Amino acid sequence: MLKRFFSAEGHGKQAHPCRDARQSAAAAWCNRFALPLHIVCCFIGYFLIEAMSRRSFAAAWQFLDERTKVYLYNVLLIFVSTLPAFLIRRRAFCRTLTAFLWLLLGAVNGLVLSKRVTPLTGPDFLMLDDALRVAGKYFSSFGVVIIIVLLAASAAGLILWFFISPRFRGKLRLKIWIPVMAGAVFGLWGLTALMINAKLLSSYFGNIAYAYQDYGFPYSLAVTVFDTGISEPNHYSEKQVADILRSEGELPENVPDEDMPNIVIVQLETFFDVTRMKRLKFSEDPLPNWHRLTEEYSSGYYTVPTVGAGTVNTEFETLTGMSLRFFGAGEYPYKGILRKETCESLPYVLSGLGYTSHAVHNNEAGFYGRNNVYSYLGFHSFTPAEYMDTQNDVNESGWMRDENLIGPIGDALDATENRDFVFAVSVQPHGAYPEERVLADPAITVKGAGSEEKNCQWEYYTNQLYEEDQFVADLIAYLESRDEPTVCLFYGDHLPTMGLSDRDLKKGSVFQTNYLLWSSFDLERRQKTVTAYQAVSELLDRLDCHEGTMFRYHQACRYKSTYLYDMQVLQYDMLYGEKYVYGTTNPFSKTVLALGVKPVRVDRIQKMSSDGAYYIYGQNFTQSCQFQVNNELSETTFLNSGLLLVRDVQLEKGDWVNVAVRSNSKAHQILSTTNTLVYGAGRLVDNDP
Repeated sequence: MLKRFFSAEGHGKQAHPCRDARQSAAAAWCNRFALPLHIVCCFIGYFLIEAMSRRSFAAAWQFLDERTKVYLYNVLLIFVSTLPAFLIRRRAFCRTLTAFLWLLLGAVNGLVLSKRVTPLTGPDFLMLDDALRVAGKYFSSFGVVIIIVLLAASAAGLILWFFISPRFRGKLRLKIWIPVMAGAVFGLWGLTALMINAKLLSSYFGNIAYAYQDYGFPYSLAVTVFDTGISEPNHYSEKQVADILRSEGELPENVPDEDMPNIVIVQLETFFDVTRMKRLKFSEDPLPNWHRLTEEYSSGYYTVPTVGAGTVNTEFETLTGMSLRFFGAGEYPYKGILRKETCESLPYVLSGLGYTSHAVHNNEAGFYGRNNVYSYLGFHSFTPAEYMDTQNDVNESGWMRDENLIGPIGDALDATENRDFVFAVSVQPHGAYPEERVLADPAITVKGAGSEEKNCQWEYYTNQLYEEDQFVADLIAYLESRDEPTVCLFYGDHLPTMGLSDRDLKKGSVFQTNYLLWSSFDLERRQKTVTAYQAVSELLDRLDCHEGTMFRYHQACRYKSTYLYDMQVLQYDMLYGEKYVYGTTNPFSKTVLALGVKPVRVDRIQKMSSDGAYYIYGQNFTQSCQFQVNNELSETTFLNSGLLLVRDVQLEKGDWVNVAVRSNSKAHQILSTTNTLVYGAGRLVDNDP
């Protein structure tokens, strides 16, 4: 009907015989030369994809000129993906849809690269919810609306085209096209293997950003989509694992458990020593405390697996001692294996030594799925932003200031009588970085970035680092005041999204941030570079602690010639294999993760003089708390940590009332609820969470 409506006949006009003849002739010509036209369109379409991905037609042409074989391989890959059009009658629609999807992916990749260093990867599709949460930080509201409108218009256009597009009237010849498609797929598979052997392509991406530049967007994206997990190593067997463990030899005896200190690790968002930049000039030292502390305590470069994004991959390497190099390109274990499998980690290892493990993060609980993943890493509690009553203390980009971590870290240390491990993740210097001046009176001014917009970005970022530097000093002062043996590791998760390369740095690479190891007791000062996956083994070794499969392995075998290969064997066995390390049975159970270490409680309810208004008295309320009546949420005003205000509610005797802590990102998600009161009964119901 739609097709007829949009046809000449649908408008009450007579069809024009000459025009119809010309259209039929054109269609017949296109059908006759469908295959070569298909190839030409793929060639041109791929050029547009690379131009959008590289954000430059000149860069796309340079790629075609310098890596012609790789370019043609990617054209073939796109061509094979479009072959299903020959199996159906709506060929025009199928070709349009395929072309639109490829061009959309190229445009999205270009958009992603305009805001971060890491290109679009397969795991990004698993993190759309996380991307949507931070989209408002990178794009203006108007920009987000424009993107939504364009996508909606494109979707509407495709739906319309489905109904009015011409249909192929000839024979489908499935007996020919199905074998041709199968042959094309197997041929592409064989060609891929040949090109990998010839080193024109690679299945391992040491630097994923460079890989996309060298191997093209379609191939690189396909690798990140289909190459996941850890491949089974050659000759993998129980004997091989036993031989690796036996090769560790005898490590020194552990220090007695009671002599172990509190351990605090702080992952500093987008932190590195910005004075490593070549051309930037600062009005004064942007990191005065950090530079002073590195003269007194162990410090150096911290080699991380990512640049500009991928915080949780640095986090994963640090907590587990495992390397991301053995996983699929661009993979995020937090969005993959750790959603269903426990993984030996520092919290599990320290639990065996009598520690209680806490995580603290001044951002929402569900970001990267931490409120679920931390259970699979052995944490006992997690205090996200929803359980902090300082949520309104944010910087100009809307990220909570890192000073607000000190109180929750102290609460975690106070939560138990035994030794504690606290893992804190900061957020304040997170991008995006505004290209206009938003700081009225910056503590540090910056010049030399190359343009006014870049100067503004670096000045804003540097001032966030300046405040983070003060947070480091204040946290150390607080830990000193506790008069408990404590060691604290600070490190940056990755460099900022500023399009940096090694050429922009005086020292180190873009995959090296900085770290500092502080202790309240004498600990020999060492200056050395550590990788994220070796950092905890280094820390434990300094404490004369030799526990944990991966941590012991790094301590004993890091200088072996087979170090990396054996490391892959252990990681595969522990996560995907037969778990020979543990006697074939995983000894780690998912923990029951408590959200917050200070319980949120309702003590009493007081009716105000106005109708439907009540004061809710209790403990540890935050801005994320919302009053519930018989499991129905009510509009709630946060007054302070002990008082909430509710309006437009009529409570009846016998109503069940409590307070829910809601997710800051998913309004429908309740993270936890308090004890429940029966209104008017004057007593607590025995159903505390």
